[in-house]
Amino acid sequence: MYVILVYDMKQQRVGRMLKLCRRYLHWIQNSVFEGEISEVKLAELLAKARDILEEDEDSLILFKSRTQQWLEKEVIGRERSPLDNIL
Repeated sequence: MYVILVYDMKQQRVGRMLKLCRRYLHWIQNSVFEGEISEVKLAELLAKARDILEEDEDSLILFKSRTQQWLEKEVIGRERSPLDNIL
């Protein structure tokens, strides 16, 4: 499946969440990640994310699609981490 993950966290937890998400998805902008991921890997990522975030202070939003082909992406300005450079 293809996902877009966005989080908003207190400063003391941002670094840990960034490192976690970079192990599973492509970092495209501050606190925003995207990429293909299996159901098992997504469940693993979310379980580890729940250990980091404080649900009464932080948020994590996940957009899911079966494949990337059903999403249209438009970037205005410089793209921080373009995915078309991946070999």
